[in-house]
Amino acid sequence: MRKFEGTQRIGLKDKDTKKVIAVYPKKPEGTDAQVEKSVKDWYYTTSCSAESVLENAFVDKISKDELKEYENSVGKVE
Repeated sequence: MRKFEGTQRIGLKDKDTKKVIAVYPKKPEGTDAQVEKSVKDWYYTTSCSAESVLENAFVDKISKDELKEYENSVGKVE
């Protein structure tokens, strides 16, 4: 079974704190490797500092509680 199969929300988390850095705006599709590449490629295009952030980040499922906490800090995710 694939790690992201059936998952509604995925995003990037900090390797140290495990806090959500960004929520991927699309539904995850493809193999785990394809999903991870898509998320990292998407995030890379979002800011100048993305490359340094990605060095300490990993792609993971986002729970409802994590999404709510993230939205409280940065705003609602569509």
